[in-house]
Amino acid sequence: MRDVLLVSLGGTTGLREADAELAASLERAGASVEVARALPVREWRTMAAIELAWARSARAAARAAGPARAVIYSSSTAALLAPRPGAIRFDAPAAGNRPGRHGLWQRPAERRRFREASLLVPWSAGGLAEAPTPHADAVVVPVPVEASGPRGERDIAAITYGAHPEKKGLDRVLAAWAAARREGEELVVAGLAGTDSDGVRFAGALPREEYRALLRRARVFVTAPRREDHGIAQLEALADGAMLVTAPSPGPYAALPIARALDPRLVTGDLATSIRAALDEPAEGYAERAAQALRPYSHAEVDRLVADVLLPRLLDSGR
Repeated sequence: MRDVLLVSLGGTTGLREADAELAASLERAGASVEVARALPVREWRTMAAIELAWARSARAAARAAGPARAVIYSSSTAALLAPRPGAIRFDAPAAGNRPGRHGLWQRPAERRRFREASLLVPWSAGGLAEAPTPHADAVVVPVPVEASGPRGERDIAAITYGAHPEKKGLDRVLAAWAAARREGEELVVAGLAGTDSDGVRFAGALPREEYRALLRRARVFVTAPRREDHGIAQLEALADGAMLVTAPSPGPYAALPIARALDPRLVTGDLATSIRAALDEPAEGYAERAAQALRPYSHAEVDRLVADVLLPRLLDSGR
């Protein structure tokens, strides 16, 4: 019998990578792990229908898996139709990111699942704060984020991640850049194809190594999400030494308090002014202080937390 069954929804690249990180950390802690992956589903017209399809796919994956001492459902959606008890791993709950009709059936189902779960394993304290109460005990376990390589010349003025442009506020970023940029400065839009214009270059979808290499060259990472469920891209930018210019967005935005502490001038509603402050008057020691702030996200720290706290709690709850 396996120690841990990880039911992986894996609807996005970020979720799949986060699940792989957790499985590897559990294995380094000495656990045997089976990953049961939900099969992809068709894109229905409404979020409620799409997540019903994903929840059914996750249930089928969990039923087909072998026995395990403990089960982790990775994402709130994966747990909604869970066929057996277990822990729930999530970045943000439906209670926070599925308002109105978008979460018509998910929110009440989630309340029951969070109350009955053996353990909650949120990515951040902010994600836990949005969870409906009462809920099971929780252990916050971040997704590890570290520098991707040695830093080189900062020859790119600014970069943004353009996938899911409406959610990430790409329109606001482009408008602020048009107002703030000076001759010779370029904004690179990664993760999205588009038509280049004066001072804006679309890099399209990139392999992760190429994207992180761009981060190591960028002076500033600019983003203005309308809501941020976690913000791995922002944490990666900080890890690779870029300054984070962002709007103060709602949601369990893990990098937001870090960015405010590093330089509050760069976390305002006036993106254009913040961009110029970062480019013209960068705060002394920003990258070094960011590296210190991200120490809890290192593989070593996350592995310690998984081995010393999470795995014992999982196995104890599975008895």
